[in-house]
Formats: sequence, C-alpha cells, structure tokens
Amino acid sequence: MFQQITILGPGLLGASLAMAVKERGLATRVVTWSRRPESRAKCLGRNWCDAVLETPGEAVADSDLVVICTPVQTIVPLLAQIRPALAENALVTDVGSTKSLICREARNTLEGHSATFLGSHPMAGSEQAGMEHARADLFEKAACILTPLDDTSAQAIAKLSAFWESLGMILSSVSPEKHDEIVAHISHLPHLLASTLSGYLATQDDTWRNLAGGGLRDTTRIASGDPGLWKQILEQNRDEVLRAIDGFEQELHQFKAALLNDDSLAVITQLERGKAYRDRLRKS
Repeated sequence: MFQQITILGPGLLGASLAMAVKERGLATRVVTWSRRPESRAKCLGRNWCDAVLETPGEAVADSDLVVICTPVQTIVPLLAQIRPALAENALVTDVGSTKSLICREARNTLEGHSATFLGSHPMAGSEQAGMEHARADLFEKAACILTPLDDTSAQAIAKLSAFWESLGMILSSVSPEKHDEIVAHISHLPHLLASTLSGYLATQDDTWRNLAGGGLRDTTRIASGDPGLWKQILEQNRDEVLRAIDGFEQELHQFKAALLNDDSLAVITQLERGKAYRDRLRKS
C-alpha cells in the first residue's frame, strides 16, 4: 500500500501501528523517530522497525505516509518542523484525541506544500502507555474517525480510509468540530468521571480500596491514564468537555432528586435507560 511509512512517536499507538503494518505487509519500509534518545534506542533491532532516525526531518524524507503519534499539543509544532522535509504529495495524519484546532492549524502549516494533512482518531488506546505494551492487534475491530476538511481531496480520504480498514478498523468520517463534540461525550467525559470518582474515594478511608470488587476496578480503569496527556486533551477540547459536564450534571441532579423524593419510578427509569445504553454498546 505504501513504499515507506514514518511513525513519529512510537509509544503504545505508534509501536502497535508499526507492528500491524509489518504484520499485514502494508509498507515496504517502516521508519520511526522519537524525541527521547532512550526511546530511539529501544526501537533499534525491533522487527517492526526498519530504521530509527535521529531527527524527525530525516525520518519523514521519502515517506508517502507520515503518522504523528505524539501528544496533542506537539502535533502541529512537529508538523511545522517536518514541513521542509516532507516528500511531494505525502499524506500526513495523526492519532490525536482532539481535532478542530489541530486540523485547522495543520492546513495553515502546510499551505503552499503539495503534502496533505488528514486527521485520524483510532479509538484504540488504553490506560497503559509505552511501546512495551504495544501489540499488533490493537486496532482490530476498533473504531477510527477521519476528520477531513471541506477542501480535503477525495483521493486522500480514500487512501487513508483504505489504510485504516486494512488494519481491521471500522471507519467513520465527520468534521473536526463534530468529532470533538462526540469524543467529549464518549471519551473525555468518561475519563473525567473515572478520575474524579477515584479522586473522591482517595479522600475516604484508605483501607476501603482493599474491599473493592470488580465493579470499582472496571468503572475506574481509565483513571490510570497519564495525567499530563489528559490535561492537554481536556484543555484543547475545553468548550465541548464543559458542555458534556453540564449535561451529565443535569442527569446526576435528576437522579439525586429522585432519591430525595423517594420517587421509585424515576429511579428505575434512569437505571433502565442506563442499562439499555450499556447493553447496546458495540462489542470490541
């Protein structure tokens, strides 16, 4: 599918992507770069990596697909850094959890260049981080959201769609703004709830955690995500996250009012609505 793919940031997603590309034969050559020398050293000798370069510019030279797998605040600055080295008509994408700001700034950054930026969000991460947790099947049957702008070429959309689908992903395509609204509700708000619940329980008797069953572990699993990375995500999608919080606060207030008023019908109605939604979630 591609002669050379460059992955900038071989962490959990980046290294898993390299593994999957190699396993499925989607590129003749896979090149990586990481900001930290120790991470570059870890990539050396891995069977999913053909070359590890010292600079991002060197890494993207001659690549027809570049995937930026770094924290959201670094994506556009890194794109600006590699712009002079990008091959003619190269396709550039990312795996960031926010899109509106990134896609608009990326278009401005590449103005006048023949390369194309098209945002991607593979919904395939976990609370774990680092290439030591990477696996080739991470993307299998997971959702992936493409976020083309109005002037993104149909050829670029088709090419990138085929790439993610070749990894076993289920594709959707929405505007960057719609993407940020969606993920604020289905990704960012759940992380906030898991984190704030864990934070609240941390103020209670510390021995209680030893009595917890699977319910608490399942509910709070994603709170183990990197706080620094999540701070960036929440700040970039601040307005949509705040709107999602407002909506959830109304739901929680209604539940509290039902309990205060001994309104059994309202309590069971909300519990049933929650169960029905959970039962309809797509199986991974």
